[in-house]
Amino acid sequence: MPSSNKPLHVSLFLATCVTTFGVFLMLFGGGVDGSTEDKLWGSAMYAGVVVTILLAHELGHYFMARHHGVDSSLPYFIPVPFGFGTLGAVIRLRGKIPTRDALVDIGAGGPLAGLLIAVPMLFVGVALSNVQPSPALPDGGLMPTLSLLNFASMFGLWMKELIYGVPMPEFPQLQVFGDNLLTWLAVKLIHGEVPAGSDVMAHPVFIAAWFGLVMTMLNLLPVGQLDGGHLTHAWYGLKAEEIGHRVAAATLILALFASASWLLWFFLVTRVVGLGHPPVMQPEVPLSRGRKVVVVITWVMTALTFMPMPLSLA
Repeated sequence: MPSSNKPLHVSLFLATCVTTFGVFLMLFGGGVDGSTEDKLWGSAMYAGVVVTILLAHELGHYFMARHHGVDSSLPYFIPVPFGFGTLGAVIRLRGKIPTRDALVDIGAGGPLAGLLIAVPMLFVGVALSNVQPSPALPDGGLMPTLSLLNFASMFGLWMKELIYGVPMPEFPQLQVFGDNLLTWLAVKLIHGEVPAGSDVMAHPVFIAAWFGLVMTMLNLLPVGQLDGGHLTHAWYGLKAEEIGHRVAAATLILALFASASWLLWFFLVTRVVGLGHPPVMQPEVPLSRGRKVVVVITWVMTALTFMPMPLSLA
């Protein structure tokens, strides 16, 4: 890697530390008890866990690439002053991948390394979170609040108010974090059955681990040159592209019925990442049995981390 790039990598890393800390402090209110010290510590814990998960993920790719002699950059972190403070991190593979086994090692190395941090932090975060009485949530109706169909319905109600003066209902404001099988299991094991009228008040470490799981889920979907796309390409070869097209199309259905955020993911994958995948240098060398086990493990983790509705409003 050219030494001239090192300041850029370090700058992006430090900027991501700042944006994750700042966004959590300003938009999420920081910590738990509301004191200034607690807000600062809570924001620092959130930023630390998020950045550690992302770093582990990208270094998993990096070291596996170097192990197989594939030239690779150090991680490029992506700081943003909104959302969760970052859009993740990426590395650039500058060399061709020699075999299907190498493709599995490089593709799976990232998410599995990230999960080695995210899953323990999830259980720590759930243990630090308290179950408290929650306000009664209004009925969200038949459609999830952030689905495209619900947005269309709200637009119709707004037009009805504009034209006929019929007041439209207030749009929900309370942010609700979605569950996957891992978060459900962690809450179940640590807090048991949450009583009706109560909810888990998420600790900053819980939120950070949750975000890490969301990023892992998105990367593991078997599309294009995402991590999951690497793995399906290693297993199925050129047939993997057809799988990717179908999964990408399925996200449009999720955007329609579950969460409009899938529309952004669809755009990024189809227009930025791409649905194709370059072949390995030796496609005739079959995938080994051990690497097939690794692929199956990642498919299991995809199922455990999958969230149709990462966020909703109530």
